[in-house]
Formats: sequence, C-alpha cells, structure tokens
Amino acid sequence: MEQMVLPALAQGGYAYDTQVHLGQRLGLGRHYVDAVAEKNGEKVLISVKWQQVSGTAEQKVPFEVICLIDALDAGDYKRAYIVLGGEGWTLRDFYTAGGLNKYLINSDNVEVVRLETFVARANRGRL
Repeated sequence: MEQMVLPALAQGGYAYDTQVHLGQRLGLGRHYVDAVAEKNGEKVLISVKWQQVSGTAEQKVPFEVICLIDALDAGDYKRAYIVLGGEGWTLRDFYTAGGLNKYLINSDNVEVVRLETFVARANRGRL
C-alpha cells in the first residue's frame, strides 16, 4: 500500500492518515482502515486487500463492505473504497462489477475496485 496507494493520494492532493481506528467492528472488536483520505473537507475510507494466491481474503470482502457501511453511517465520511490488489482473486470481477450490491442494502457508497483503478482515480484527485 505504501508504495502505490499513498503516493497516488498525495499526487491527487489528498491529505491522509494511515491505520485509522474507526471504532467497534459490529461489536466484534476494533475496526481499522488502511487510510482515511481528505480533500475539500470530504473524508474517504480506504481498505486495501492483497491476495497473491487463492485464499480466504475473498471471503472477507463482503464482511468488510458491511463494516464500512456501518462506519459511513456512524461517521463523517463521504464514501469508502475496498481496493483489491494481487493476482489471487477469483471473485475480483464479481466484486468490482458491483456483484454484492443486490445483497447488501445501503452499499451505494462503498465501492470495490482494482488497485489500478483506485490509483488512477486518486492520482487525478477524483475519489
């Protein structure tokens, strides 16, 4: 994350903090996001997931969407991103095409994107 996401945020004019504690994760422990970016008074939550080979990270994405929806409802944040990096995602296309949206209400402000998509948006200051 430090080598791709954070420089893109800086390039796009965002101030950011890393490893930000948002509160409780649905009563199951502390919820941290990898970064909170801010520009023009708008705050954006960023959760980065890396999967080099097939594994359990894919199963964590829907729960992370739910936790980010909860954080958006409870905090002063405009939107949230889950950034998927690495080559081990079998469900990446499903997630990035909005496949979870029909199953999760209020998910409109949480977007699952590829690392490359996020970096391009951040570089242009368009999160």
